[in-house]
Formats: sequence, C-alpha cells, structure tokens
Amino acid sequence: MFEPRVALASLSGEADATWARAGSEYAGMAFLGGIALDPASREAARELVARERSEFLPDDPLAFVDAQLSALDDAPIHAGFNVRSATVGPIRDAADICADHDAVVEVNAHCRQDELCAVGCGESLLRDTDRLADYVATAAESGATVSVKLRTEVEGVDLVETARRVEAAGTDVLHVDAMDSEEMVAAVVDATDCFVVANNGVRDRETVREYLGYGADAVSVGRPSDDPRVLERVRDATVEWFASPA
Repeated sequence: MFEPRVALASLSGEADATWARAGSEYAGMAFLGGIALDPASREAARELVARERSEFLPDDPLAFVDAQLSALDDAPIHAGFNVRSATVGPIRDAADICADHDAVVEVNAHCRQDELCAVGCGESLLRDTDRLADYVATAAESGATVSVKLRTEVEGVDLVETARRVEAAGTDVLHVDAMDSEEMVAAVVDATDCFVVANNGVRDRETVREYLGYGADAVSVGRPSDDPRVLERVRDATVEWFASPA
C-alpha cells in the first residue's frame, strides 16, 4: 500500500501538510489531522483548546482538508486524513475530498478525551459498533481507501469482533494503537484481511521488529514523528525486515 512501510500518525493540531513533507524522506504514509468536522465535534475540540490542547479549528474544516491534501498532491508521500464527527454526513463529505486526492480517509475511533467521547466521537465509537460500521460504509461509498484508527484496552470492547465488523463494512486499513497490549496486533491480523498498521511506542529497531513479528503490515510513529533520528531508525529497521528472505 505504501513504501517504506512507515506511517506518520496524526497529532491533533500539529499534523499538517508541512509536517508530512518534513517526514517524507522516512515514511511512505502520513495521516494528517485529526480534524473535527461537525458542530458537536468542533465544540468538543474548542473545549480541548480551552484546557491547552492543540487542535485544528479552521473556519471551514472541509476546505481545510482539501487545501492540506492539495498541498501534498506532488509530495513523495501518500496522504491520509484522520477525521472526527458526531454525525455521519461530514464523514462522507471528507471521504469524497480524500477520494479526489487519492488519499486515505481515516475514521477516528481512537481519541479518548472526555469531551470528544461525550458527543460520540473517538473511542466511544468502539462501544457503538453499528454506528462505527455505518461511518465506514458511508466513507467507502466515496471510493476512497478507508482506514479506522482503533485502540486496545477499551473496557467492554471486543477489538477483534470490532475489526471484523468494520472490515465487513468496507475498511481497508486498521490502524491499531496497541497501548500496552502489543499482542492484540497479532489477534487483529489473524482475524482480518485488512492492511494493519501498528502504533504505540514505535521508536527503534526493537519496537519495529516486535510489531512486524506480530504480523503487522506497517508501523506508525506518533509523538516523535518530527524527530528525524527516530524516523531514520524506524525506516531502516522496517526496510531491513521486509528485505529479509525470512
């Protein structure tokens, strides 16, 4: 799907086109965002900003998605956009824009901030699989490649069953934040035919080999995604792994 099999993971308020270009020497994919799309998710994002978190809050979020992806149309990196919405309509709108740019639309079922979960965004979607599957199916209708950003260790959530449901709804990519349950990557790999990107603590050869050893198709780097030293180590370890005859 992309080479090298290293992705830059979205960082709210930071992961934009400039950030993606800066990492393009080391990664084959950049997930921009996350971006709040509808009134409820945008109000939640404003509340996050009020307590000093960084968030993208452009006047027109869909125009922002389009402009950021346009800025990467000629970049040597594949782009995706991580999106949040309390309603399904804007998911389709964002997916249409991503499809126009041959970009991935990534449904955020990952963020755990109380403000976002209270309006039905982020990891609250993991507890409402029907709604998450509806988001995925709606995005897939656009023709865009669809990713879902998931996290492990959410109480009451069977992540393997969730992965199966969203795959059936049209997901192409499962972006799994393993938290402290790295072995769950293997369970998701075994349960689906999706392209699996493993995330959390990817910093060096050891962590790369652990996740790829669990069967992940790629790894992603979050917080240190602006550190060339980390990215170079991760890229080199990933290339080495897939170049091995074993």
